[in-house]
Amino acid sequence: MATIILGSQWGDEGKGKLTDILCPQTQICARAAGGHNAGHSIVANGVSYSFHLLPSGLINPNCMNLIGSGVVFHVPSFFKELAELEAKGLTDVHNRILVSDRCQVNFDLHAAVDGLEEVELGSRKIGTTGRGIGPSYSTKAARSGVRVHEIFDEEVFERKLRQLASGYKKRFGDLLKYDVEEEIARFKEYRPKLAAYCTDAVQYMKQAQDRNYKILIEGANALMLDIDYGTYPYVTSSNTGLGGIFTGLAINPRKLEQVIGVVKAYTTRVGEGIFKTEDTEEAGTKLQEIGREWGVSTGRKRRCGWLDLVVLKYSTAINHYTALNLTKLDVLDTFPTLKVAVAYKDPATGEEVEYFPADVGQLEKLEVVYKEFEGWQKPTTAAKSYYDLPKQARAYVEFIETFVGVPIAWIGTGPSREDMVVRTKAAGLEK
Repeated sequence: MATIILGSQWGDEGKGKLTDILCPQTQICARAAGGHNAGHSIVANGVSYSFHLLPSGLINPNCMNLIGSGVVFHVPSFFKELAELEAKGLTDVHNRILVSDRCQVNFDLHAAVDGLEEVELGSRKIGTTGRGIGPSYSTKAARSGVRVHEIFDEEVFERKLRQLASGYKKRFGDLLKYDVEEEIARFKEYRPKLAAYCTDAVQYMKQAQDRNYKILIEGANALMLDIDYGTYPYVTSSNTGLGGIFTGLAINPRKLEQVIGVVKAYTTRVGEGIFKTEDTEEAGTKLQEIGREWGVSTGRKRRCGWLDLVVLKYSTAINHYTALNLTKLDVLDTFPTLKVAVAYKDPATGEEVEYFPADVGQLEKLEVVYKEFEGWQKPTTAAKSYYDLPKQARAYVEFIETFVGVPIAWIGTGPSREDMVVRTKAAGLEK
């Protein structure tokens, strides 16, 4: 049976921590989509680990890990990240990771193009990580990309990469600073090393499901960055929601145990794009500083603001969460008053809008309707059970789950894996 962990906002919600907590009960941890633009930070046994391309199940010594077919695979980052984990004391990592032979290869060429495309957009730039994710998915959709299994056919690999580079050279001319022969030479070194990690992921996942293995699937990015359902065009280039899990891993939808949505107790966003509850004054700065809101992958400071329940309700309608993990509740500990968005309002008519519209232009015109809550102004980090939380914090939690209609099963109250209140009934741990 599979448990899926998905980001419900714009990413950086703390998915890696829940993955780490649930991993000891699982046999396989898998990634389905995205690339090394993702960033999960986990603190375990006093050590901080950062994951980008690799599944964070590698922390668990008894867990196999899979990079699924929907991922765009950057080979240098794969080996670099494995080496970094080894240097921090994780053992046997090379024998506990597999990559689908159907993955698209994310080349350094794609990163070079990514930067040029952002320059082309000027003031309308997306604010990408610059790691070639968009161009990788573009070449995939255009059917001109290279898949992992093609790396092992040297003649086909080199022909396709040269064609790709030639096409981009025609488009960008001398602005493209890239040497195709240099990248081809690097892959001559990668080729023999990479073979041991490649697998037919369709067969691998089918056998695992047929044997009723416990599988944990770690979403990358988040629903509001989904190419179809996010705040387009300020999104990533993959399906980051539930649909992307099925296509990226060939998971049997009849063998799902839980779909867990991870939601921060406030809202953050990296890069450009609409963010209705963003606070650019004192509250936003305070959230950023207390929450240490800068990116694991890029180091960029995150934009911060209040929790938006219109977004969370929309996210729930698409991802069909069975439970929620509310994270970073402790960041709100010192606020005397909290605000939560419960609707939007058309200033021209006064009419409230309770849904998240597709048209960003329409969304920009709407005002936010907030509900205020009394803050608890005492630490939550020491809480070991739900009723250890202050009553105002419990009121905040219960309003969220009632509004969205999904139980909050886990409540994060600090950075370490021990800083998590588990409501056993909501988490499905009570029989």
